[in-house]
Amino acid sequence: MTNLQQIIENAWEDRSKLSEKSTQEAVQYVLEQLDAGHLRVAEPLEDGNWQVNEWVKKAVVLYFPLQQMKTIEVGPFEFHDKIPLKRDYAAKGVRVVPHAIARFGAYLEKGVIMMPSYVNIGAWVGSGSMVDTWATVGSCAQIGRNVHLSGGVGIGGVLEPPQAAPTIIEDNCFIGSRSIVVEGVRVESEAVLGANVVLTQSTRIIDVTGREPVVYRGRVPARSVVIPGTYPKEFPAGTYNVACALIIGERKESTNKKTSLNDALRDYNVAV
Repeated sequence: MTNLQQIIENAWEDRSKLSEKSTQEAVQYVLEQLDAGHLRVAEPLEDGNWQVNEWVKKAVVLYFPLQQMKTIEVGPFEFHDKIPLKRDYAAKGVRVVPHAIARFGAYLEKGVIMMPSYVNIGAWVGSGSMVDTWATVGSCAQIGRNVHLSGGVGIGGVLEPPQAAPTIIEDNCFIGSRSIVVEGVRVESEAVLGANVVLTQSTRIIDVTGREPVVYRGRVPARSVVIPGTYPKEFPAGTYNVACALIIGERKESTNKKTSLNDALRDYNVAV
C-alpha cells in the first residue's frame, strides 16, 4: 500500500507519469478498492475524529484524465460519460429502484436502499441507509449507517483541495427533505436536520437551548435537533435577515433508534 500511495503522489506532482502503465494500473486499482469498500477517502478514528486519506482523493482526481468518453446503453437509456456505472447490486445486497444511479468508485454497503437518486464517485454509504427520491450524494461524501437522506437532500461533494475533509453524515442521522449539506460540513451521529436546513462552512449553527447562544460552524454536534432560522445582520443598505441553522433540542439517547427519532420529531415539532 505504501508503494501504491507513492505512485499516486508522484503522478499528482508530475502529470506526465499518467502515460506510464504502472501509474494507470495504480489509479485503476485504487478505484477498484474504493468501489469494493476496501479503501475510503475518509475514515472515522477511535477518538471520534476523521482521517482524510489525501492520496486516495488524488487517485480519484487522476482517474478522470485517464478515462475516455464512451456511450453507455442501459435498456432504452443512453449516457455519454467517462465513468462506468456501478454494477452487480444483487450480489452486493443493495436495493436500487429505477432511476437510481451510482458511479463506479462509490461504495454501497449491504442493506443500502437507493430510491431514484444519485451517488457519485468516491462516496461511501453505510448499511441500513436510505438515499431517498432525488437525493444526491456528492463525490467522496461519507454517509454512515442507518442514515435517512430524505427526498431532495443534497450532500455536497469535495474533491479538491485533497486535504479538505469531505462532507460527512455520521451514523443514525436523519436529514430532512430538501436540506443541503456541503463544503465538508460534518453532521455528527444521531443528529436530526429538519426540512430545508442549509449548512455550509460559513453557516452559523446556533444552539439556542441555553440562556446564551452557542455558535458552531462546520459541525453539527451529536444528537442535535436542527431547524432553519435567520439572524439580523447589518449591511450598508440596512438590516436584513441572514440564513442560519438553529439547534432547538437534543435527540434522546435510546437503544431503539427509530423510537428515539420519532420522539425527537414530535417533541420539537420538526418538519421533515
